Amino acid sequence: MKLHELSPAEGSKKEVKRIGRGHGSGWGKTAGKGHKGQKARAGKGMRVGFEGGQMPLQRRIPKRGFNNIFAKKVVAINVGTLNKFEDGAVVDLAALTEKGIVKNSFDSVKILSNGTLTKKLTVKANAFSKGAVAKIEAAGGKTEVI
Repeated sequence: MKLHELSPAEGSKKEVKRIGRGHGSGWGKTAGKGHKGQKARAGKGMRVGFEGGQMPLQRRIPKRGFNNIFAKKVVAINVGTLNKFEDGAVVDLAALTEKGIVKNSFDSVKILSNGTLTKKLTVKANAFSKGAVAKIEAAGGKTEVI
């Protein structure tokens, strides 16, 4: 294959639509803008969400609640899910993401006492519930607050 034999893929190149260049082009006279009206005028168009003076949808719908942008995202993990690890393993943030227990971005991890733990683990997390600490230590493991 030579350079002069190359051609673009079928349908990838289109002719530019030249509007407002006379009746013969099919896009003459009003140039696809219809007759008069706000959209036919030159200059700045309407802003996003403008409904012709009618109260826009984003202002008609009632607002509820409050979204605190400074809130910390805490991931809660039950003691029962820690059974996925091998006996004697060290469970920390890296290990939790590796096993797929923690997936999205977060600020801290808290271990809760739901479920039963059957393996001896060293668990490192930001926070523990009292019941979780009791269950981990009862199984022969250790807890460390990061």
